[in-house]
Amino acid sequence: MTAAMVEKDPSSEFRPWEYLLETWRELDVPDGWRAEIDEGQIVLVPPPHRHHNGIVELVQSRLYRGLPDDLGIYQTQGVHIAPLDKLYIPDLVVMPREMINTEESDEEGPVDASEALLIVEITSKGNARDDRTKKYRAYARALVSLYLLIDRFDTRGPVVTLFTEPNEDGTYKHSEQVPFGKSIALPEPFGTTLDTAAFPA
Repeated sequence: MTAAMVEKDPSSEFRPWEYLLETWRELDVPDGWRAEIDEGQIVLVPPPHRHHNGIVELVQSRLYRGLPDDLGIYQTQGVHIAPLDKLYIPDLVVMPREMINTEESDEEGPVDASEALLIVEITSKGNARDDRTKKYRAYARALVSLYLLIDRFDTRGPVVTLFTEPNEDGTYKHSEQVPFGKSIALPEPFGTTLDTAAFPA
């Protein structure tokens, strides 16, 4: 993971978020990498391991089975955490298709994270702590209804945790956790059970 600091332009009134976002839009990011905005920096996230991609595919396939027609699942969609001026690119985000297929969507940029019904993050060895702490707090602050954390590197062994009922203080009221190999229920509008038995650890 690498980060680029933002330098103040003395010739104009400095607005850190707008400057960061414009810089983010203009980045030429290598194939497979992702650029996120966190703590006043643009952070480059390297491509994930193939096991990570395998889990993404399994989760996405399961979610599509009962997904309402007006919802879409996206793998490279940036989400803006407005209360914190952060921009993350989750492994999966489920949100109304109308948020993506609008005239405003012609301009590359993030959508408001509060529009997401579900965000999925799958830990990698280098970012597991961020997914468990910073992103957990950020998604709660943005009032993302459901945060599914698939943690391949938990010290107790691989686990899946579903966080529900977000608070603006940066916490979720409820959570349910299962080890890899068990199933976890996703509430409406998904109304499905995610079987983790096939997840590669």
